[in-house]
Order: sequence, then C-alpha cells, then structure tokens
Amino acid sequence: MPATVLAAIPSPDRSVWNLGPVPIRAYALCIIAGIVAAIWIGEKRWVARGGRRGTVSDVAVWAVVFGLVGGRLYHVLTDWELYFGEGRDPVRALYVWEGGLGIWGAISLGGVGAWIGCRRRGIKLAPFADAAAPGIAVAQAIGRWGNWFNQELFGRPTDLPWGLEISPDRPNTVPGATTYHPTFLYESLWCLALAGALVLVDRRFRLGHGRVFALYVMGYTAGRVWIELLRIDSAKTVLGLRLNVWTSIVVFAGALVYFLLHRGPRETEVEPSGPRPPADAEPADSDADSDAEPADAESADANADSDAEAIRTATAADATGADASDDAPPQATVLAADPDGEPSDTPDRTARDPGDAERRPADDDSGDRPGRAGDAARAPSPSDA
Repeated sequence: MPATVLAAIPSPDRSVWNLGPVPIRAYALCIIAGIVAAIWIGEKRWVARGGRRGTVSDVAVWAVVFGLVGGRLYHVLTDWELYFGEGRDPVRALYVWEGGLGIWGAISLGGVGAWIGCRRRGIKLAPFADAAAPGIAVAQAIGRWGNWFNQELFGRPTDLPWGLEISPDRPNTVPGATTYHPTFLYESLWCLALAGALVLVDRRFRLGHGRVFALYVMGYTAGRVWIELLRIDSAKTVLGLRLNVWTSIVVFAGALVYFLLHRGPRETEVEPSGPRPPADAEPADSDADSDAEPADAESADANADSDAEAIRTATAADATGADASDDAPPQATVLAADPDGEPSDTPDRTARDPGDAERRPADDDSGDRPGRAGDAARAPSPSDA
C-alpha cells in the first residue's frame, strides 16, 4: 500500500513576473535581498569593531561583482555539458538569472574582489572578513530560496511531512514521486543557525585575524557535505562521491589549519581614523615646513646680493668693535669703495647694489651711525673669532 503524504511544502507555480516588457525573476530578487542583508549586517559589525560607516558598502561593490562572475564560472566549468554539449546553446551560459551559481567560485573570486576593495581603502582583509562572515551566511540562506522558486536542486524522494512538492516535468525528478527532500530549506536553516553561532562565539571569545571567517567556512562545508549527499541532480563524481562533497572536505581542512595557526587577540584598530593619503604622497612635517617658509624668504632676501652682504657684515663688525666715531677700522676703509672701484678714505655705506636700496631703508645722513642691530646679529665680530 503506497504511503500517504499527510502534508507537504508546495512549490511556487511561477518564478517570473512580467512588469510590462521587463521580466522580474524570483531567483534574482533572492540574490539581491541576500546581498543587501549581508551588507547591512557587515556594516553594523564593522562599525562595532571600530571601522567607519560606508566601508563595507564600498568593498562590497568589488566583492559582489567578482563573486557573481566567480560563481557563474564555477558552475559553467563543472557543468559545461549543459551549455557546450551537443544541441546546447553556449549563449545560455551567460543567463545567470536562470540559476546556476557555484558557491565555491563565488567565495573564491569574491574574496579577490574584497581584497582589492580593502586594499583601496587601506585596511586588512582578515578583520574585514571576520566582520562580514555572519552576513555572508545570511545571504546564502536568503539566496537558497531562489532554488525553491525555480524548483531545482532538491533531494531524494521522501514522504516526510515537510517534503517538497516538485512538478513531474522538472529535470531530475523520479517517476512516481511527488515530494522530495527540500535541500534548499535545509541549507537555508543551516546557514541561519551558522550565522547566529558565529555571532555568539565571536562575542564570547573576541576572535580576530580571520578566525571568524575560518569558522564560517568550516561550519558551512560541514553542513554542505550531508546536504549534498541528499541531492539527486546531475553532478560530477570522484571515487563515488559528488565533486562538491570532496570540495567541502578539502576546504574544511584548509579552514581548520588556518584557524589553528592564526591565534592572538582581536585587532584593536581595523581602519585608520583619518582620511587615507594618496599612495604616492610622501610624509612631511607640516609644522616644520610652515616654520621654514618665513626663514627661507628672509634668507633669500638677506642674501640676494653677496657684495652688499659683505659690506653690511664689515659695517656691523665696525659697530660692535668701536663706538660711534669717525675713526673707522682699516677693514671698513678697504671694503667701502666708490662705484668705480677706487678705495675711499672713509667708509661709504651708500656704495651698494641699487637693488639693495629697494630692500632696505636709506641710512641716516649723519655718516657716523652704526649698522642695524639685525646686521650685527647676523655676522659675528672679528674680535669674537
């Protein structure tokens, strides 16, 4: 006597709604909703760790684009016969909205995009990944509902009360079976539980250096193994096991090794507080530069004419070596010359460069006034030497 199904999860009768000429696909909406949730959760966790608002959104631009490309590439490479086999249309490999994103390619190439985004922001990838890990798990939980709308990636036939109804004309169905294991729901619930566990463990032990992300990878791959063993869709096999099972085992081992090797307290600073300088900018002491500018201007003005400076130096030496009188030292007599170059019996302080007269006020007509104190300060007296 065949088993009677007392209850079942119905599948949607459609996965596309037409808004005029524009098709709105449920699978795409689930992916977008997951991305929004991941960014929102990651932003809150990043700010709580000391980061700035907007950083997660900026990095997500790179991570999402690379992740979508990587996820699609992995799917096409591992199921290439669906697009490049006999009678297939290779152009359909670009139809992402029809489903087919490999999580391994999405995480791998998405990580490359996140690394680029973090590098442009001047932050390290490890603490960013720790902040983003629970949000990524939530995004996967939401995105899996796209498989429900598409009636795909279901498990073996079952008569359990939560069995999933699948239309008999869908690929990979079993003749005579009407309900199957809802593997999309299993993975969705597993990812939600994983996200909650990551938050609790991180709050309890204050993990850092990428260890939260390593826990996410280990938790997801552990669940993916038993969920993958329930699925009956076509897949590559190695030694009797589906390729995704082997991939999960290898990735789990790698994450475990990383978790054990990278220890230490959580990072105290995850993002610089001030604006990041350009990459080609050289550090400089602004205070020293600002103080040096007036000095440089004064030095340039004082040393504009070497001959005039020599005359002022000799005059200053005369002023410090004797009181104001007409008895000038020989040095002043020798250096003070008339414009024709002939020596004069008395110091002639007016025989200077014409440009010097514009830079300094004219001397007193008394002829016996000593040089300015500023000149004396700039040149030591011969007696001091």
